[in-house]
Amino acid sequence: MSDNKNKLVSMEDIVSLCKRRGFIFQGSEIYGGLSGTYDYGPLGVQLKRNLIDLWWKMFVEEREDMYGLDAAILMNQKTWVASGHVDTFNDPLIEDIETKQRYRLDHLLEDNGVDSEGMTLEQMANTVKEKDIKSPSGNKLGNAAQFNLMFKTQIGPVDDESSTSYLRPETAQGIFVNFKNVVDTFYPDLPFGIGQVGKAFRNEISPRDFIFRLREMEQMEVEYFVQPSVWEDAFEDWRNTINNFYEVLGLPKSKIVEHEIGDEDRAHYSKRTIDFEYEFPFGRKELMGLAYRTDYDLSKHQEYSGKNLEYRRKDGGEAFVPHVIEPSMGVERLVLAVLHSAYTEDEVNGEKRVYLKLPANIAPVKVAVSPLLKNKPELVEKAREVYKMLKKEIGNVMWDDNGNIGKRYRRQDEIGTPYCVVIDFDTLEGEKEGTVTVRNRDTTEQKRVNIAELAEFTDQN
Repeated sequence: MSDNKNKLVSMEDIVSLCKRRGFIFQGSEIYGGLSGTYDYGPLGVQLKRNLIDLWWKMFVEEREDMYGLDAAILMNQKTWVASGHVDTFNDPLIEDIETKQRYRLDHLLEDNGVDSEGMTLEQMANTVKEKDIKSPSGNKLGNAAQFNLMFKTQIGPVDDESSTSYLRPETAQGIFVNFKNVVDTFYPDLPFGIGQVGKAFRNEISPRDFIFRLREMEQMEVEYFVQPSVWEDAFEDWRNTINNFYEVLGLPKSKIVEHEIGDEDRAHYSKRTIDFEYEFPFGRKELMGLAYRTDYDLSKHQEYSGKNLEYRRKDGGEAFVPHVIEPSMGVERLVLAVLHSAYTEDEVNGEKRVYLKLPANIAPVKVAVSPLLKNKPELVEKAREVYKMLKKEIGNVMWDDNGNIGKRYRRQDEIGTPYCVVIDFDTLEGEKEGTVTVRNRDTTEQKRVNIAELAEFTDQN
């Protein structure tokens, strides 16, 4: 058996596996789909849940200085005025003058070999003219414009300006507007943080690259409140936590690059930002960001709301508006990176095998249980007994009696199941009575294990 991790894994490989094995489906597929939306199937939703749970454990639960939050998706419209999203949350847009199809201008330039990072809208538009860049349909392009990415909606029965709201474009503002509530309720010592996982919505002009750029996504964010004098220490602490998280996920260091964002490219609220970029099949792109947001957000909300959002020291010192360190990660991008890094091909007995080399702690199925033969009642009965026992102790256990044992192994390998447990005739009688065959996904090696020790064996190996 030989691994072939040097093979270039394509997006077609990933998308095909996701559809074929029930990880991810196109949103509204039976109606032709809806661009920028995807649905998670039985295996995908479990993988996603495992990643979120691991993030929550490492970023929130294991720390003494963290609090959890689940803020509403709909917020008072003044929130987005104060945060700057109404005025600045824009992407450059350009239109095909024939088809009226709209495109992200920076993406269009990138597709034509132009690095637009740091360019103004005017500079990008001039580049289109100078290089005579056409639309993907081969038509001429019109004038460039800025396009606000927020989904606007109306609250209540009256459609007027006062009823305007937005589907939140990020989860961070829900944390900032609840800063005072958490301080008043728990009165935590600085530094402390608030963590949240939730949906965000962005009206992307041209969603693309499968689940990388979406109109509906999920974010995992922390806003960590500090005294201004110690922000650099807190920044490094979170930087280390992020790298430790990637290591636990099994993401190879060789595929992750820390990109320091220059002054001209940082968001308006940031004084320092590092993008953690991953080598996806379509290029090196942002996986998550770590930003020093200063006191921008709390100060703005204090100004627009008229509420005092200062932190009052317990030692009686002067009150001040805390500064913020923000590690922010998109769940879908993380799912894509994990699937890509785990996708492996090798040969077993001269035949090609595809399998997901997922760490056991995030694999959607931990153990698959099978009777060697599905037409032997005594094997099925014993296998069901073992299945129920493991289901109760482990949780994510699958029953699989479809096809011969070889096909079951290949199917479980492809969805990333670390162990296959097979109940055979030796389980029922003879010297090996009370034991089962346990097959390892990565090595394909098989070992006899006592049924009473199965849960511990699959948890520790």
